[in-house]
Amino acid sequence: MNTEPRVPIDLDAYLCRIGYRGDLNPSAATLRALHLAYAMHVPFENLDVLLGLPIKLDLESLQAKLVRSRRGGYCFEQNTLFAAVLEQIGFVVTRLAARVRLGTTRVLPRTHMLLNVEADDQIWLADVGFGGWGLLEPMLLVAGTEVRQGVWKFRLRRDSDQWILQTAHQGQWQDQYAFTLEPQLDVDYLPANHYCSTHPDSRFVQTLTAQLPSASVRYLLRNREFIVIQPEGERSESIESEEKLLRVLAQHFALCFPPGTRFGPTRIGSAEPDKRLIPSQ
Repeated sequence: MNTEPRVPIDLDAYLCRIGYRGDLNPSAATLRALHLAYAMHVPFENLDVLLGLPIKLDLESLQAKLVRSRRGGYCFEQNTLFAAVLEQIGFVVTRLAARVRLGTTRVLPRTHMLLNVEADDQIWLADVGFGGWGLLEPMLLVAGTEVRQGVWKFRLRRDSDQWILQTAHQGQWQDQYAFTLEPQLDVDYLPANHYCSTHPDSRFVQTLTAQLPSASVRYLLRNREFIVIQPEGERSESIESEEKLLRVLAQHFALCFPPGTRFGPTRIGSAEPDKRLIPSQ
C-alpha cells in the first residue's frame, strides 16, 4: 500500500482506452483481464524523452498522456497508473523495484517498477511496463511453475531472497529482471525516473524504442530497425527515413505524431551488437 494521497482515476476513460468492458470486482479473473487488455493496447515507448519532454509520474499527468492522448510510456508511467487503477477498483497493491537483466551481463541499478497484487487470497506478479518481452497477464508468485500466455512462456525462479522472472526465447530461458519483495513508495522511483529520462548513459536517452506484445507476435522498434518476433522466428526491416519511422509508429503502435516530428539525440540510428535483445529498462 502507498501512503500518499491519490488523484481519482477517470475509470470510464481508462477502460475505454484499453478496450475493457468486463467485470470490475477485485478478483483474480478481473486482474487477469485488465492486465491483458492493458498490455495489448498501451505500448511501451520512450518518445517523450527524445522529444526533450519531462517524464511526470503524478496521476493527473499520466492520465493526460496515456489515457486522453493515447500515448504509451515506460515502466514508471505504466505501472504507476495501473497500480492506481487497481487500488481504486479495490485491489491491494504493493509497489516493487527490480534490476533488469535482459540484454546485459552487468549488475544494473533498480530501474524497473513492478507490482504485487492480492486477489483471491493469492499474491500475483503484475507488470504492464516491461515492453515487448513482458507479461501479458499476471502470474502467481510461485517459483518453478511454467506459465503459458498466448504462445509465450514465463516462469519465476528463486535465488536467496531474490525472485527472477524468465521468458523462453529460441529454446532457452532468459532472465528478464530480478526483484525482492521490499515495498516501495512513489518517492522511491523519482531518482530512477530522473536517471532514465535525463542521464546521458541511460539507454532511454540514447535509444528510441517502442514495443507492443500480443498473444502471438511481438512488435519491437529500436532506432531504425523494426522487428517482428514470432515463435517460429524473427524478421526485421530497416527504416530509411523519418517519414517511414512515423508511419511505423502509427501503424504498429498506434502512436501518431504530426508530420515533420523528429526525435533526438543524434545517436539514434547508431548500430549496436545486441539488436535482437531489446532491454526494456
